[in-house]
Amino acid sequence: MTSVQRLLVVGAHAADFVWRAGGVIALVTANGGEAIVLALSYGERGESGELWKEPGQTVERVKAIRHEQAERAAHLLRARFVSFDLGDYPLEVDREATERLAQLIRDFRPDAIVTHTPIDPFNPDHPVANQAVQQARLLSSGAGVASAFETIEPPPLYYFEPHQPELCGFVPNVFVDITPVFEKKVAAMQVMASQQYLQHYYAELAERRANHARRISGAKDIRYAEAFQRVTPLVVRALLGHG
Repeated sequence: MTSVQRLLVVGAHAADFVWRAGGVIALVTANGGEAIVLALSYGERGESGELWKEPGQTVERVKAIRHEQAERAAHLLRARFVSFDLGDYPLEVDREATERLAQLIRDFRPDAIVTHTPIDPFNPDHPVANQAVQQARLLSSGAGVASAFETIEPPPLYYFEPHQPELCGFVPNVFVDITPVFEKKVAAMQVMASQQYLQHYYAELAERRANHARRISGAKDIRYAEAFQRVTPLVVRALLGHG
């Protein structure tokens, strides 16, 4: 097995990638890889509470601010930010957007895709994003059969950690040591000023997940970690031991 060199992270909203996968993104790019972070919406309606406190605020101005913040955060992680601007609460992904996502997957040929869990009782947009990614991934790889359009090898699929994992069916089975790049994640989170309340939460979560990673692996030097759920089964030539 080799490390991921092309990573695609798909969020329902502009800041989702920062909180839940900022460390992994920074690791990929620090090791010479490429990362694209795709936001299906800017989260202008339901994810921008701080911005709506400003007098005379408008949807278009909120979108512009969120775009600028997400682009700066992605730049700090050395990733490319893309937004489909589909609108949020409710997020709706139509056929055209699904095909656009499938084509992005074909063009980029990611070694892994990371997105939301299919269940989230507190956020109606996250499961919609999951369904779109699942469908586009299958379309891009031909669903395992010969197709009338270009196909790629099916990229492994991971879920990043939701805000309340125990209520979303999230079962972490992959812990990634992000200690070497944690300061980059912190810097990227600080850029997303429209959701300042999440910065402390996800910094603490990285410490808790590091505690779990240390107990699982015995690696005492892990200080910060991100948790993921690998969805697609791992296919190997032999059983894996310590990695």
